Amino acid sequence: MNEPLRRPAAYDATGVEVHRPVPLAPAPTAPLTPVQQGVPSVASVVLPDGRVVTGYAVTPAQPEPVTHKPPVSRAAVNVALGGVGFLAVCGGLFLLTAFITALTALVTQLVLLAAVLFGGWVAVQVFNPRGHRGGTTVNIRKATFKRNHFHG
Repeated sequence: MNEPLRRPAAYDATGVEVHRPVPLAPAPTAPLTPVQQGVPSVASVVLPDGRVVTGYAVTPAQPEPVTHKPPVSRAAVNVALGGVGFLAVCGGLFLLTAFITALTALVTQLVLLAAVLFGGWVAVQVFNPRGHRGGTTVNIRKATFKRNHFHG
């Protein structure tokens, strides 16, 4: 895996410059001068080649103070209250549907009872042995029949 890369025989390495990194010596720190009140401190750094870089010191950002938070968030309370209201409505809807189902069953039974009673009454009227047994009775008095022809 760490074997050197083999180049083809036609590769010519002349004219290739190799640069090796040289470690830098630690830069000497510049002496600090007292700073007047109200003027930001300026830091200077001397580089190894003699150049001086000057800049303002950056103060680290301070985190904002933590505010007191309630133990339960308002969103959680609202969700819980919404759930309780939803359960109350569902209970009422369940009772309403049970009432409608019972009322429907009662009306159905009353209609069936009426149909049975009316059907029984009709059956009694139709199959009653009393009364006429069909045909029409006509009482004819003082009528004359001649050659099957009626003269009134």
